Amino acid sequence: MTSPGSDRVQLPQLRLDELLEELQARVDAARTTRDRVHSLLEAVLTVGRDLDLEHALRTIVDAAAALVDAEYAALGVIGPDGRTLSAFHTVGVSETQIAEIGAHPQGHGILGELIRDPEPLRLTRLGDHPASYGFPSHHPPMNSFLGVPIRVRGRVFGNLYLTEKRGTAAFGEEDEAIVSTLAVAAGMAIDNARLYADSRLRERWLRANADIAHSLMSGSPRAEALGLIADRAREITGSALAAVATPMAETKTLTVEIAVGLDAEAHQGLVLPLYGSLMGLACATAAPVASDDVAHDPRISPEPPRFQGLGPAVAVPIGTPEGGTRGVVLLAREAGRTAFARQETELLRGFSAQAALAMELAEHRQDAERIALLRDHDRIARDLHDLAIQRLFATGMTLQSTGRFIEHPEAADRVGRAVDDLDETIRIIRSAIFGLRTREGATAGGLRARVVDAVGEAVPTLGFTPSLRIEGLLDTDVPRVIADAILAVLAEALTGIARHARASRAQVGLTADGREAVLTLADNGTGTPDGVRGDGLRAMAERVERLGGHLSVSRPDRGGTELEWRVPLPAEQKPRR
Repeated sequence: MTSPGSDRVQLPQLRLDELLEELQARVDAARTTRDRVHSLLEAVLTVGRDLDLEHALRTIVDAAAALVDAEYAALGVIGPDGRTLSAFHTVGVSETQIAEIGAHPQGHGILGELIRDPEPLRLTRLGDHPASYGFPSHHPPMNSFLGVPIRVRGRVFGNLYLTEKRGTAAFGEEDEAIVSTLAVAAGMAIDNARLYADSRLRERWLRANADIAHSLMSGSPRAEALGLIADRAREITGSALAAVATPMAETKTLTVEIAVGLDAEAHQGLVLPLYGSLMGLACATAAPVASDDVAHDPRISPEPPRFQGLGPAVAVPIGTPEGGTRGVVLLAREAGRTAFARQETELLRGFSAQAALAMELAEHRQDAERIALLRDHDRIARDLHDLAIQRLFATGMTLQSTGRFIEHPEAADRVGRAVDDLDETIRIIRSAIFGLRTREGATAGGLRARVVDAVGEAVPTLGFTPSLRIEGLLDTDVPRVIADAILAVLAEALTGIARHARASRAQVGLTADGREAVLTLADNGTGTPDGVRGDGLRAMAERVERLGGHLSVSRPDRGGTELEWRVPLPAEQKPRR
């Protein structure tokens, strides 16, 4: 039998055990809180050290999942429209699962709830929320949910999504507080990464401008400078294709002088109208023109096919409001890539304006060199006229007078021939003087413009606009007689297509590589190889035979008719210097 005294001894002992247990629990809680705060501080420091934006976003997601012990985590970046997600970074889902699930979420359901109302959201069961409408196939099951917005300079950049807290049914208030604190640090880290990326990007654009200016001012060929513009713009913007087109004199068209990247051959040399092409619209409006899907944009003519596999694109004029448009640069990314952001377009526009100034300075330098050359020509011509011709003329007069006093017939005849030679020499020098004083190389009425006009004149008869591709130095390498023949053959062939082929599409190509000029025409009509009128075909053959060339007309398996008119060029056709 226990005595009353022993009960009094056991009661204080029990209370002491309870107090010790409670104290231990509080110590453990304090230690846990300390550890979580320490982990939060480490996460904040880790996130703040990243200057690469993509790596920073990945670090933020990893840190959030570790801090609240979530099995799955994601960071959704809100797109430019403010309603959907443009990027989605995940943790806890394997690459295989992502491939099986399909495209990343666009911001509907629960994810869209945080976009519409950017406030922290905690749920014990995702399926109980009115905005929830289930998961796609192959998606892992998820119940508990915590969502927190990330703000950058007061604007919502994206949202942190955490699901399936390990060891408990739901996320608590402390989890929400920790993730909200991390989101504040993440906003500052993202802002720093974006500022760093912007500064690096501007530095790259400035370096590209310097390279282009150096190339132009050092006397590099214009085509080389345009190629440098295309290369640098494609590299800096991560584009798959870059092309540069310039206005063609005396026409309302552009010609693509440079194209680099994906399927560049389909763009090189194309002659584009001001309306019906992205580059033409940018030139006509003197402002950037963008497309989310250049391959299916109704503003762009589908012929010829040239944008397969491409998606977002932007065309920016090369020039300034004061100096006018000197060209257009087109950039296109692969289908499925992000569209060109407003900031990217503005940087590209500044780059194009600087490139235009460099081109203008180079043209002024070339004009100054031409003026100096012409002045030198005038001086030489003046010296030849005032000195050489006058002295030769005087010498000729002296010999002619002397010949009257020579009695020997053979000697007199020799003096007469010498006088005739001097007269011929004077005529040659005068011809050279005339050549020195004649400005050569003018492009007015050049073959390029005449071909564009010829194709344009055929449009009402054809009922459609043929695609046109021109490459080479046509205005300098092709002599007038060959140029006239090319225009005659082109007009005859287009007339034949309109009258006999019943075609809905045609492609015209003209190239000159210094060795030969090649005119090609292809249509999708029902004509046969002799679908062009017989006398017209004979006229084409006679022209090419007189010029030492070759004509071929064929019917490919895919249908339609193809004509190739090929003429050799003289060895030296470049203008005299």
